[in-house]
Amino acid sequence: MVGATVLALLLQPALTLPAFAQQSPAPAPAPAPAPSYRDRLPQDEIIYFLLPDRFENGDTSNDRGGLKGDRLVTGYDPTAKGFYHGGDLKGITKRLDYIQALGATAIWVGPIFKNKPVQGAPGDESAGYHGYWITDFTQVDPHLGTNADFKALVDAAHSRGMKVYMDIIVNHTADVIKYRECVPDQNCAYRAKADYPFQRRGGLNGAAINPAFASDSVQTPENFAKLTDPSFAYTPYLPKGEEQAKTPDWLNDMTLYHNRGDSVWTGESVTYGDFSGLDDIATEHPRVVAGMIDIFGGWIDRFGVDGFRIDTAKHVNPEFWQAFVPAMLARATAKGIPHFHIFGEVATGDVDPALLARHTRVDKLPAVLDFAFARAVVDIVAGQAGTSEIARLFDDDALYDGGADAAQTLPTFLGNHDAGRFATFVRQLSPKADRAEQLARVKLGHAMLLTLRGVPTVYSGDEQGFVGDGGDQDAREDMFPSAVAIYNDNQLLGTSKTTADSNFDRDHPLFAFIAKLARLRSSQPALREGRTLVRAASEKPGLLAVSRFDPVSGQELLIAFNSSTAPINANVEVANGSLNFTALYGQCAPRAFAPGSVGVSVPALDFIVCAAEKSK
Repeated sequence: MVGATVLALLLQPALTLPAFAQQSPAPAPAPAPAPSYRDRLPQDEIIYFLLPDRFENGDTSNDRGGLKGDRLVTGYDPTAKGFYHGGDLKGITKRLDYIQALGATAIWVGPIFKNKPVQGAPGDESAGYHGYWITDFTQVDPHLGTNADFKALVDAAHSRGMKVYMDIIVNHTADVIKYRECVPDQNCAYRAKADYPFQRRGGLNGAAINPAFASDSVQTPENFAKLTDPSFAYTPYLPKGEEQAKTPDWLNDMTLYHNRGDSVWTGESVTYGDFSGLDDIATEHPRVVAGMIDIFGGWIDRFGVDGFRIDTAKHVNPEFWQAFVPAMLARATAKGIPHFHIFGEVATGDVDPALLARHTRVDKLPAVLDFAFARAVVDIVAGQAGTSEIARLFDDDALYDGGADAAQTLPTFLGNHDAGRFATFVRQLSPKADRAEQLARVKLGHAMLLTLRGVPTVYSGDEQGFVGDGGDQDAREDMFPSAVAIYNDNQLLGTSKTTADSNFDRDHPLFAFIAKLARLRSSQPALREGRTLVRAASEKPGLLAVSRFDPVSGQELLIAFNSSTAPINANVEVANGSLNFTALYGQCAPRAFAPGSVGVSVPALDFIVCAAEKSK
């Protein structure tokens, strides 16, 4: 009753409280807890992508992966661009402070699964340092550390409020299966279903096999149980000593592979062909669907990772993704991960969002890497296209399943470990530019990356001015001191150092620039989650102006880029209520000269960010 009396008095503020209540005031309400990193939406993140072998060597004892012998056995040769160099998971953990200082809030870690150490024809061997030649989907590759090392990395990142995304592969395994009709370690021509149906051995004139198998479009366990002979196109076999090379054990069953030879990258071979000799998994098989859900659901359950980047996603049939994605999201939710980010690799060199968007509508992938954005920014910044190219890109955001809102979750990037580095493209496409101009162009590209829609993704080394000789192995330089001659002769941007040095310099002009813009993006809801409205664009190099709006307050941020080599002065449309402006980057006019119009002055190869005064 005493408690009820006090409560009744508290509800009558005009009354005088009794003495005992005045002497023992109710405690002040506890401050609201800071939002957990788990609460951040995918578009709130800034991603840092790295290949563990090329980032930092935290433990030299695992450089050879526990193997003994020369480089063709261990895969380790720090002087060769196509072999292991010694980077590992402990090295990443050691450098988390560096990554966070750059402004990254999430780390996309290249594949960590156990790989076949060395593959390739005699004289053309290379190692699985990149992680895409998997033999064991349940273990960390010994060259990179242990499962416990990965758990320690994830836990350490989480303790800093950072997320960890795994790079996963379901399309293929390492090259283990061989074909009797082909010379070992040589590619085999693709054999189409029409010429080599599942019901005939070796083609239309062959002996009948799998007579009760309907077709692989009937994706039921009962139907696939009737596909018992995998020799419909080639005669596959497992070399002696490699009969149990893969883990889990079900992956050693050759009926779970397409066995049709190498993809020619068009037509049905996109999903049925071997990826440059790698064993192409029959992902339409119900056993494969269940097995892959079990594998990758286990990584969520055991390690609490925050998302998956899916390698070679377009080479997998849509039905697989339609089953796999909901299963992964459910596992993540059960683990207490509400915003698990899944994004697929749909590699293309075109500024054509339709090539990407179809995989969000048909495959039902939540997001894809925005290759169209990368191509558009390269073209614009290098002076090869007008700024209207990216304006059209944003118009086509409507193509994605979920429209412009879904496009906010697309990871955007400038270059990568496959195609090549952004600075390399700029140097190649702007051959007359001196180093200062190249650096300015590279900065402008990163300004677009960090202020426009999508989830900005920085490839490790770009913040240190790395300029490779090309794509693939040439774009996978070491961050720690390299012994690769063709890396060390590269002329980097913004520094006199080379890749022979350790490159974790926080004073590097690109590192400082990216970190500054990362702080700006993180502080402005409009830059993370705001809708985009193109205000000005040109068919030639020049002005690109966009407005982005705070999703809660509606505050307008005007961003203006100049891709030309001459200053630009122009009037740009803004919202009628955007009258007073504050410069967040560069110099901005303090006031609109009339409702709906403001003047902008943008130096050559530069940009400005102007925040309208918030409405009262």
